[in-house]
Amino acid sequence: MTVAIDLPEPSAPPVCEVHESVARDAREFGAYARTGGWAFALKVARSVRPGGQAAGETPKVSAKEFGALAGCSAERVMRYYKAWDKASDDGLVPLFEALVPGEDIELPDADVWLTYYVSRSSATSERGSAITAAAEAEGIRPTKALEVAENPTALRAAILADPGTAQAARTALLDRVREDPALGTELARDIARTDVLKKAVATEARAADRIGYVRQIVENGQIRTPAGQTVQAPAELRAEAERHLSLLDELDDADESCEWATEAYDTVKGLVADAVEADPELRVQERRTKFYSSLHKATKVFEELTLDDAGDFYEDDMVQRLEALQSAIGSCITALRQASPAR
Repeated sequence: MTVAIDLPEPSAPPVCEVHESVARDAREFGAYARTGGWAFALKVARSVRPGGQAAGETPKVSAKEFGALAGCSAERVMRYYKAWDKASDDGLVPLFEALVPGEDIELPDADVWLTYYVSRSSATSERGSAITAAAEAEGIRPTKALEVAENPTALRAAILADPGTAQAARTALLDRVREDPALGTELARDIARTDVLKKAVATEARAADRIGYVRQIVENGQIRTPAGQTVQAPAELRAEAERHLSLLDELDDADESCEWATEAYDTVKGLVADAVEADPELRVQERRTKFYSSLHKATKVFEELTLDDAGDFYEDDMVQRLEALQSAIGSCITALRQASPAR
């Protein structure tokens, strides 16, 4: 036998009698949940007289008087006032003049409130306006950005404790540096004065140069020999450089690019040396270029010697070393002259 039992509807009111204070709180909570700050903004909008309206023309009071009655500052009252003013400009709520003290109207949804209300007076400053605009461009609430800007100690704590926050701060600083050369100079100075960062920069710069060496071979199809010549890269060498470059381009920021860059550089540089040795004509040209380079450096150094006041610093060792150099130069000239007929 089945007995039917009538269950109360889920939304049915409780059977017990509710205390009037509890019911009032529930009603007010429900109104606020639906309208958010608009409920309080309405109280300000219908009770605070607009600017330019004399006290005798309306029962409304000034923001200062309303704040005194409410037990808060006039600035706080004006933030609600200004939010209503902006919304009325957009046609979302009635103008102040159309509102009567104590009169209720239909209010916008709570979700729209934060579009018009700024909870901090700093938002009205030039700095606050810039932060608000940047926050809106990033798609976040200005109040969040303003709160962070007003509490740099909290920001520092988050950066120190959380890698994700530190990464976001790093990215933001790099974006800021592009538009703020002075900040870039300050950061560069800080890096130069911090041994750990200075060493890291030198390591990364060396890795970037090595990656650039490999990339240049792939993109230009040319190699630079140890002696400084620029010649066409053999197909096999270029293919190997391209393979290494593709591996480097796939690296994430977290990967150790320096290690991979060194491996790619050493491999490609070894292949360049092999390519030079494998080509008789290129090998001879390479040695000729090295010789001229060394000769140029030696000549330049010797030309920079000044003997105007040799009497003040003369030592026997100087003459002996120059005589040894003269002998070496003589041997070099002899060797070259002997090789001349064979050419």
